[in-house]
Amino acid sequence: MDSIIYRELQQHLDKMPVGFPKTDSGIEISLLENLFTPEEAFIATKLNFMPVELKKIQRRVKKINTTRDTLKEKLDTMFKKGLIMKQVINKEPTYYNVPLVIGMWEYQLGRLNPEIVNDIYQYFDEAYFEKGYNKTGIPQFRTIPIEQAITHESNVATYDQVRTLINNSDVIGLMDCICRKAHDLIGDPCKKTDLRETCITFGFFAKMRNKNGLARLITKNEALELLDNFEDVGLVLQTSNSQKPFVICSCCGCCCEFLSSQRKFNNPVQFFATNFYAVVNLDECIGCGTCVERCNMDAKILKDDKCKVDLGRCIGCGLCVPTCPQEAIKLEKKKKETIPPKDTVDTYTVIMNKKAELSRASKK
Repeated sequence: MDSIIYRELQQHLDKMPVGFPKTDSGIEISLLENLFTPEEAFIATKLNFMPVELKKIQRRVKKINTTRDTLKEKLDTMFKKGLIMKQVINKEPTYYNVPLVIGMWEYQLGRLNPEIVNDIYQYFDEAYFEKGYNKTGIPQFRTIPIEQAITHESNVATYDQVRTLINNSDVIGLMDCICRKAHDLIGDPCKKTDLRETCITFGFFAKMRNKNGLARLITKNEALELLDNFEDVGLVLQTSNSQKPFVICSCCGCCCEFLSSQRKFNNPVQFFATNFYAVVNLDECIGCGTCVERCNMDAKILKDDKCKVDLGRCIGCGLCVPTCPQEAIKLEKKKKETIPPKDTVDTYTVIMNKKAELSRASKK
């Protein structure tokens, strides 16, 4: 039965670094049925989170008795549908599984329909972030403070300087934000901005998404100008949690499923990789509430006509700093710096190792 292969796929994906947990409602199966055909689901169970060569995949899927060329066509179709990733290594195509976030969800641009959107939002609410994404406590995303909020005394590392990341990139792509497009589709448009092209991607991923028609290539100057616009309208800059990130998302609290889902938890800052936090000079604060409206994480409240910062919610984005009319807010660097893994492979390897460690501990 087709339902069996979708459960097998769910169980397979749940073994990946960022899991795909089971729910009581079975909404995860409905989601997978909307994304994968039964044959695609079977093929996906034969991949891993590391690249696998085509010839190895062919041996693993001998059950469907397909030629190398036909299998390659099927895998390429799955890649174009955003279900897996493709990478050419030593002139040979390789394929591998991707998480739901960052991965399959973001790559559904052009394929969105209300059924997929409703399924994924229900899945996020029921299980994905609490039982999957947050399970190891190692974030995939890292918050980068806006440049206007950083002082020269802060001694900011290169990976926390968004303009340095852009200037060091050879290829830059611009994509629509999947979250805002999804909210448009269900009649709940973004309250922060009318902009939709707000995701900047780099290098190999920019090339791949441009080839698939999901991103357009832009210049460094264009990317830098866009950052100014994103900061002005109050979007949080979040990048993949590595020293060589492949994407910068510009997020809002009303549409971004990562921000809005994590915000529901107590002490959500624990799920963010961040090196800064906001501090308010109470002598200068006039209680105008500008920072409260500006904050995407509900980290600012007015108490006794003064702004109070909830450090369990502040992710150090810095958006509150330049708009304070009294210049009463600044970013402080945390005493213990969070140093991101070297690259994306390292990020997922660290997550996978932690997941294995937690699994062993639970069996003792």
